[in-house]
Amino acid sequence: MKIVFTAKGGDWDSSMDARFGRMEMLVTYDEDSDKLEAITNSETEDMEHGAGLQTAQKVLDLNPDVIITGNGAGEKALKILKTSSAKIYIGAGDMSLKEAYEAYKNEQLLKQL
Repeated sequence: MKIVFTAKGGDWDSSMDARFGRMEMLVTYDEDSDKLEAITNSETEDMEHGAGLQTAQKVLDLNPDVIITGNGAGEKALKILKTSSAKIYIGAGDMSLKEAYEAYKNEQLLKQL
């Protein structure tokens, strides 16, 4: 299973980024290979509009099964994300990536989609 986190860094101790569209990093975790990979999302920093849409497409290009974030995706980004089978879980904004992963596994996060 492939999981995408919205994060402020690229390792398990990094803080989650509560934002979706303007998150600093996308961090993928492949449970099968136990591989963690960080991808920058810096191109959305200076965008006035459309950051959520661009980020949603970038996330879908990674083909995740699960997306874990803080506050969730906005309405327009959600419309794009609904075209996939990925499940979105929210409520991890004040956690580290490791804590968010454990909260997900223990069914302690809210399902947005």
